[in-house]
Amino acid sequence: MSSASSTRLADPSFWNRQLHERMAEMAEIRELGPFAHTTFLHPLTGETEAFYAVTRYDEVIEISKRPKDFCSGQGAVSVLDMPEEALEFFGSFINMDDPRHARQRGIVGRSFTPRRLQAVMDSVDTICAEVIDGFCADGEADLVEAFSQPFPLLVICDMMGIPRSEFDTVLKATNIILGGGDPEFMGDGDPMMTLFGAGMDLTNLMNELAHDRLANPTDDLTSQLVHNDVGEELLDPTEVAPFFILLAVAGNDTTRTAISHGMALLSRNPEQRRIWQDDLEGVTLTAVEEIVRVASPVTYMRRTVTRDLTLSGHDFAEGDRLVMLYGAANRDPRVFEHPERFDVLRDPNHHLGFGGPGPHFCLGAHLARREVSVAFRQLFTRLPDIEVVGDPVPLASMGMPLVGGIKRLPVRFTPTAPLAGTDDQGDE
Repeated sequence: MSSASSTRLADPSFWNRQLHERMAEMAEIRELGPFAHTTFLHPLTGETEAFYAVTRYDEVIEISKRPKDFCSGQGAVSVLDMPEEALEFFGSFINMDDPRHARQRGIVGRSFTPRRLQAVMDSVDTICAEVIDGFCADGEADLVEAFSQPFPLLVICDMMGIPRSEFDTVLKATNIILGGGDPEFMGDGDPMMTLFGAGMDLTNLMNELAHDRLANPTDDLTSQLVHNDVGEELLDPTEVAPFFILLAVAGNDTTRTAISHGMALLSRNPEQRRIWQDDLEGVTLTAVEEIVRVASPVTYMRRTVTRDLTLSGHDFAEGDRLVMLYGAANRDPRVFEHPERFDVLRDPNHHLGFGGPGPHFCLGAHLARREVSVAFRQLFTRLPDIEVVGDPVPLASMGMPLVGGIKRLPVRFTPTAPLAGTDDQGDE
């Protein structure tokens, strides 16, 4: 068990460091035990509260597989206890337990299979080429602003049927929600009011779209969720907005962070970049999995103990909070050989970057893999000498961020001409 050392996990400065720096500290904490008791001051009450950081692979697996003992309904995306309405507002069914979780996930899952999303999967190449066209002639760019930020968000907006004219609204709101309290995104107003204001902006947008699709269904995902002809249960239009906010977290910011961290990792490991770039077709599959393992874009998910129990020799009481740190688990030397090594050929690679096994495993893992694969294939093909020319700028989070994002990443490359609307369709 760890106590004094693990207080660093509740310190914002810990999360504002470079990925390799905080993971080096995380390794020290992990070796003290599978559960690190961590105390923190509640920002609203000023009272001292606590959670157990889960730092090892086997324990994350076990907790994920036992939703009745370790529930999500008291908060999965927030270390703090929040009202149920707020949890569902920002997390949809990820903050629910069965049977409500099974109902909503089942409805979404029917529309989120590879077969039903084939048109979206096919569009990823086209959207990626479109985004690269926007900056490829410049010779330099902030990769986050120019590429890894707009690319997955455009995929999601098109998938949901959100018009491009609303892209800036969605981008601003998601930056606030996923920014971890970074002042650059939050502005000078009251943080909670700003956060809920961003949520309301997305809610109003999606409520309007959902009601329109009820009357005028098209071929987008919003229509599939609220309208069908085969008698299946549907999402209520008011349930679409929370799902979209979840999608903005799970399908946008995580992919954006994986791409950004991936480029930074390749810059720090040029020999691994050469291996991948010399054999795009043969290496992309394992390289993408290794980016997700090492970067672990989703920092944590929380579970709450539902009864007094013992796990790995430690006694927990009902109500104890467990925060599963995926980055720490994904570098557990008990599971991964040379876990700190970034190895684009690593195989097998049973990482937890999309969550542990169980009812909350990421629905969109296949789409995320597709997006990251296409992103690097096109970058390496169209901008083969792209290089990082400055340190990544992490989010200035006010606490433990749900997504460990990069805010800026300067890159340089030989300018090339846009494809002028040609369709770069390739295989992963």
